[in-house]
Amino acid sequence: MMRRLLPALLLLVALSGCGGTSSADGKLAVVTAFYPLQFVSERVGGDVVTVTNLTKPGAEPHDVELNARQVGEITEAGLVVYLSGFQPAVDDAVKQNGGDHTFDAGTAVQLLTAQAADAHGHEGEGEEEHAEESSGGTDPHVWLDPTRLATIADKLAERLGQADPDHAADYTARAATLHTELTKLDEEYQAGLKTCERRELVTSHTAFHYLADRYDLTQIGITGIDPEAEPSPQRLAAVAAEAKEHGTTTIFFETLVSPAVAETIAREVGAQTAVLDPIEGLTDTNADYFSVMRANLAALTKALGCTS
Repeated sequence: MMRRLLPALLLLVALSGCGGTSSADGKLAVVTAFYPLQFVSERVGGDVVTVTNLTKPGAEPHDVELNARQVGEITEAGLVVYLSGFQPAVDDAVKQNGGDHTFDAGTAVQLLTAQAADAHGHEGEGEEEHAEESSGGTDPHVWLDPTRLATIADKLAERLGQADPDHAADYTARAATLHTELTKLDEEYQAGLKTCERRELVTSHTAFHYLADRYDLTQIGITGIDPEAEPSPQRLAAVAAEAKEHGTTTIFFETLVSPAVAETIAREVGAQTAVLDPIEGLTDTNADYFSVMRANLAALTKALGCTS
C-alpha cells in the first residue's frame, strides 16, 4: 500500500513547495488575456514561466469568447494577467474561476476615462447621440503609453514574486531591464513628436488617447472606444470638417478593423490612409511590441509633418 501511495505523496509535496500552479514542464503557469499582457509577462517571467494567451493572433480581443479548455486554464493557472473592463468574457471567467491568483493590470496605473478619450470633436451632435458613442467607464488602451506599461511591468514582477517567491529577484531584475527599454522608447517618441506641423491625430476609433495624452497630441476619433460602433452621418461630417480645418493629410485606421470608414473620410478631405496599430493583437509573427510601436512612430512623424 505504501509503495503505491508514495508517488502520489511525493507529487503532493512537490506541488505544495511550488509558489503557484505549475505547467507540465514545472514552470509557473501564467495565463494572459491578450497580446500586450502576454508580451510583458514573457519579458518579466523569462524562462521560469510558461505563458498562455487567451486571444489568438489576429483575433479582435474585445469580442473574444472562451471555450471550456481556456476556462480550465484560468482555473489551474499560477497567475492570470488581465485588464478588467476590456474583455467581458475574460472578466466573467476570472470572477468565477480566477480565485486569488489574478493580476489586474488596470490596478497598477491610473486609467483615463472613456469619456475623456471620446470628448474631442463631438461638436454638432446631440447629447443623446454623443452618449451612445461613448462607452463610459475607463479607457483600457493603457499599453500605448510606454511609461504606464513600464509601471505595469514593475507591479507584475511583484505579483509574480508573490506567486513564485523562489524567483522573485529574477522577476524584479527582468522588469527593471524592460522598464529601461520602455523609457528609451518613450524618449524616442518625445524626440520624434516634439516639433510637428500638425498635432491633430485623426483615427478610426479612439484607441490612442494614452498616446495622445503622453505626447501632447489631439486625438480626433471617427468613432468612440468601441471599434465596432457605426458613426452617424453627423459624426462623419464633423470629422471631415475638422480634418479640413487642420490640414490633415492622413486618416489612420487600425489592424483587425475594416478601413472603410477611414477611407470614406480620406476621400472627402483629399487625404491618404495609413495604419496606426493599437497593438491589441499581432498579425505578424516577426513583430513585437517594440517593433510595432516604432512603426507607429514612423507613421505619426510622416503624417504630422514632424522634424527631429
